[in-house]
Amino acid sequence: MPPLLDVRDLCMVFPTDDGEARAVDGLSFTLDRGRVLGLLGESGCGKSMTALSLMRLVPHPGRIVGGRVLFEGRDLLAVSEREMREVRGARMAMIFQEPMTALNPVLRVGGQVAEAVFLHRSVSRRQAWERATGLLAEVGIPDAEQRAHDYPHQLSGGMRQRVMIAMAIACDPLLLLADEPTTALDVTIQAEILSLLRSLRERHGMAVLLITHDLGVVAEQADEVAIMYAGRIVERAAVDDLFARPLHPYTQALLRSMPVLGVHRDRLDTIKGQVPSLTRLPSGCAFRDRCPLAIEACAAAVPPLEERLAAHHVACIRA
Repeated sequence: MPPLLDVRDLCMVFPTDDGEARAVDGLSFTLDRGRVLGLLGESGCGKSMTALSLMRLVPHPGRIVGGRVLFEGRDLLAVSEREMREVRGARMAMIFQEPMTALNPVLRVGGQVAEAVFLHRSVSRRQAWERATGLLAEVGIPDAEQRAHDYPHQLSGGMRQRVMIAMAIACDPLLLLADEPTTALDVTIQAEILSLLRSLRERHGMAVLLITHDLGVVAEQADEVAIMYAGRIVERAAVDDLFARPLHPYTQALLRSMPVLGVHRDRLDTIKGQVPSLTRLPSGCAFRDRCPLAIEACAAAVPPLEERLAAHHVACIRA
């Protein structure tokens, strides 16, 4: 069976005074039905722009300049905007990074969830509202019928995130894009939101692209993980394989920077240097200026993402 989502050589750029910044640079990956792929990397590596590109919601003046996004076998980059609107929210939905800015501050939250239902289902306004209150209850909002009349500012951060999740699953999408779904939430609420996402995924059979910078979240939630650096995927593997045997020096450095329960260290390891400017990437491997294993050959060409172990891909000539 073909994958639900098949992304091939996706490229997205932003024009700047210093030239074009390639926020997403030749990205390729697949995601099967019902599976969770964790997209992980530092801030600014292109994770959120990848999700917005898949939804064709790239902010101006950014633009997609190449590649294909095959969803259910159809290239979303080739369909009309009208056809794309039929996909967004119904077949593919997104939980945005900051619910306070993603929700409309002057509309009641129940109405915002109901609108998502009304736009994609042949139902009356009343039926859409009833569906909305049911969804709010399903995502764990107490007194859902009453809280549906609240405005976003009347809800806590965790409750607003639950409203966003209710909107995303309103039409039972096949694919959910979750962009940093636990950002700015305290640890207890983070755990509740992640548990909710897991139960909803199992109940509705959704595939999930989980975008995060948190290795712990990926280890707990994902089936597979793809590591991004400077707009490219540098390593991809099953989550257990990647944590047990990281092959790319960047992945190894990320794991060394994590605290380990029961292991005392005076200082955590850090990755020297900083992520290069996307308008002035070094030749060859973008990580080479920070890499302890770099040799002269690393500057010759961008290393392709190749399978080195069974179903374990890495873009590094030194792996």
